Amino acid sequence: MQTRKLGTELNVYPVGLGCMGMSFAYGGQAEADAITTLHRAVEIGVNFFDTAEVYGPFENEILLGKALKSVRNKVTIATKFGFKILEEGTGIDRMAGVDSRPDHVKAVAEASLKRLGTDVIDLYYQHRVDPNVPIEDTVGAMAELVREGKVRALGLSEASAATIRRAHAVHPISAVQSEYSLWSRDPEDEVFAVCRELGIGFVPYSPLGRGLLTGTIAKPEALSDDDWRRGLPRFQADAMAANAAVIATLEKMAAEKGVTTAQLALAWVLHQGDFIVPIPGARKIRHLEQNTAAAEIELSAAEVAAIGDALSPDKVVGKRYTEELLALVNG
Repeated sequence: MQTRKLGTELNVYPVGLGCMGMSFAYGGQAEADAITTLHRAVEIGVNFFDTAEVYGPFENEILLGKALKSVRNKVTIATKFGFKILEEGTGIDRMAGVDSRPDHVKAVAEASLKRLGTDVIDLYYQHRVDPNVPIEDTVGAMAELVREGKVRALGLSEASAATIRRAHAVHPISAVQSEYSLWSRDPEDEVFAVCRELGIGFVPYSPLGRGLLTGTIAKPEALSDDDWRRGLPRFQADAMAANAAVIATLEKMAAEKGVTTAQLALAWVLHQGDFIVPIPGARKIRHLEQNTAAAEIELSAAEVAAIGDALSPDKVVGKRYTEELLALVNG
């Protein structure tokens, strides 16, 4: 089985599975269906699963712990800390700012280990950079968890190039996770260069534009009433209508290649470098199988350039996040 490296510690299948949508933000799904999808992922070779304490909150880690218990030695599980979580409320409303104080880092790790039903977290990410805590202090606490055998490798999410360098100087960083797709390419500016230089893997979340690049979401009404995406700029009716022509271009290019729209978008991401391991979400097995198969698609340099030009971010209407959420990225 072909693999890609995240730092020096982790070898994973080129396409992982982002598990957030099974429990959080996108409407969720029945536990039995989620477990069936997770088991199918393992069967077809996927061995890299991404979760976080805030997904649910907590429910997604419990789900993965239950579903992957029997194959724990075959899979790599990544989870994240870094948000304050209120005791009351539901779903995303329980998120109340960031917290990467060393004591909090360690407390979340202990709780995540219990929910995941494991002795070690394979990849432990800081979910968002905390502007009130020096990154050296946060990574110092994360490094102590590595020395204690509770964590194998460390990661950062939505961190700037400068922060990545500072963190890596304290303890090797194995992976940086940020949103990256045909429509969101900010990491190309500086983060990719740092990852290549320092031997850090890059893990794109939302590599399918939160579903928009699949060509299956044409209007906000296609999403459930409790779907978090309804509040994002690109999922407003006017933005979706304006972006329809660009999506149609991707659909046409995919048809000419004989692949699905989602597969072509993922193949483009994979062709940006062998240090990249995207983690598209999938609640349905057919989508999981299609996404995984994207790792086998070969694109010429000319095709990669043509796809990138046709769907460049300057053609997109709407930002990827609200202003409030954008304030938490590139920290």
